[in-house]
Amino acid sequence: MSCGNPVADADALMQRRKKYDKTKNCVKCKVAQGNLVIRHAVYCKECFLHLVVHKFRRTLEPTVNPKPDGPRRTALKPAGNLLVGFSGGLGSSVLLELVHRCYIALDKSTMLADGGSHHPRHERVWKRVSVCYVEVCDAFPGMKDRTEEIARHIKRYDGLDFVSLRIQDAFDLSWWKRVGGKPFSSELGVTLADEDLFLESLASKSSDPLTSLRTYLSSLPTPTAITTSVQTLTRLLLLHTALHTGSSHLVFGTSLTSLAVSLISGVAQGSGFNIREETQEDWTPEPPEVSASEVPEESTNARDSQHEGKKARKGKRTVRVVRPLRDLGMKECAAWAWWSDVPVVGKEKWGWAGARPGIGTLTKDFIVGLEKEYPSTVSTIVRTCGKLAPKGEVSGSCILCARPAQRGVQEWKARISIRSRPPVDPIAALNGPSDPVVEPSPVASAKPLRPSLTPYLCYACHTTLTSKSARPVPSPWPADARSAIVTLPVWTEARLSSAKGDNDRTSHVHGEILQTRRVREEEMKEIVDEFLLDD
Repeated sequence: MSCGNPVADADALMQRRKKYDKTKNCVKCKVAQGNLVIRHAVYCKECFLHLVVHKFRRTLEPTVNPKPDGPRRTALKPAGNLLVGFSGGLGSSVLLELVHRCYIALDKSTMLADGGSHHPRHERVWKRVSVCYVEVCDAFPGMKDRTEEIARHIKRYDGLDFVSLRIQDAFDLSWWKRVGGKPFSSELGVTLADEDLFLESLASKSSDPLTSLRTYLSSLPTPTAITTSVQTLTRLLLLHTALHTGSSHLVFGTSLTSLAVSLISGVAQGSGFNIREETQEDWTPEPPEVSASEVPEESTNARDSQHEGKKARKGKRTVRVVRPLRDLGMKECAAWAWWSDVPVVGKEKWGWAGARPGIGTLTKDFIVGLEKEYPSTVSTIVRTCGKLAPKGEVSGSCILCARPAQRGVQEWKARISIRSRPPVDPIAALNGPSDPVVEPSPVASAKPLRPSLTPYLCYACHTTLTSKSARPVPSPWPADARSAIVTLPVWTEARLSSAKGDNDRTSHVHGEILQTRRVREEEMKEIVDEFLLDD
């Protein structure tokens, strides 16, 4: 008997599945021969180009009006302008081309056939469209500055305003004042080396935003924390810029593939409570504090009170973040860019010498590799995550990422944390609990309560700042030594300054201040002594 593999019949071998299901003809027009296969469906070039425009408009236009449409579609009347977040990559290049064709140039090939070309829905939707690019080359060594290249690319399109930012603007007080941020005088920093994240006053605040940025990134514990922090800083810069330009909508070129990567990596980093914000969110900045002198007196006239109510509602500004390409995969975006002659500037990978890939990079490599063999994986991930709902109540917004924070997270994290205990004296251990030597009271020896950044953070941001790596992490900027106290982004300092000046708000954010300590057996007996029954 041979131990080798038996000879298999040719008919017994499993046939390789075809890339298309039934026919080589296009599934839309049924006539032309297909040029592209998308998730086992065949499309010709002409039908595919119209399909991309249809999916783009179907995702974006229901979010244009402040309130969703009812049974009948109404005219598109946004509350403000439009800001396009541009990175130079494939998705943002496709997004910019679609926005220009559909809403600026008013290309007739992108218009719906019903209603005619002069239908009101074919009028210009946004009065002003701006494109914002955030240069991140100063956050990582060896990266090329692409600002000029991006500016030349934007000039190809007429009717667009170009806004250029740099990642260090997140620590620039002059930029914060320029975009209309609330001024603050306190100069606070945080001790990232301590997991309690104590707030300290900066002895000498650096006037150079670039130095503050690199010191902040060099003090983060893991490569994942560094890349996540850069993404958070970029998103907040775009949000405040949208508010400054009077934009009611901020659109990103996040494709279906990129969205699946963001969802999985976000859950892996602890931001599952904000999983819906990864798809679409309505961001409202922290409202300014209103003094008692600014509150209008009660009016006996009903018309005056109604006017004041409308005025108050009008002052509330919201930026709606939309990802119009979330129904288009990376393959579809690449095919549409190729057939539509859309130039792609490209963007470099984030990294530095000696750094290991973070959670986001590993997740992207896994999902992109899996999508090649199983094309429906990405859409399944996004559909499944779309069915998830956050559990628990919302306790304000995170002071760092400006996303909803879950109530009671820090108490839950304190209960599940494993902390090291101080070493026990062997002589005291041998003497047993009846040892007359009295230990110093933990309360008496404890340090006085110090202000901490922890109560203001969501679970994901707190984990990002305090997670430790098993291996030493090489700093992206070795010349900038890790500082004991690092500067915080300007919007974080502004909210801390506002909370410091308002006692009611501070008590609302912190709630009860709890202190955990080890209680001796005798002390526990004294506490419950009056409730014990006599033998």
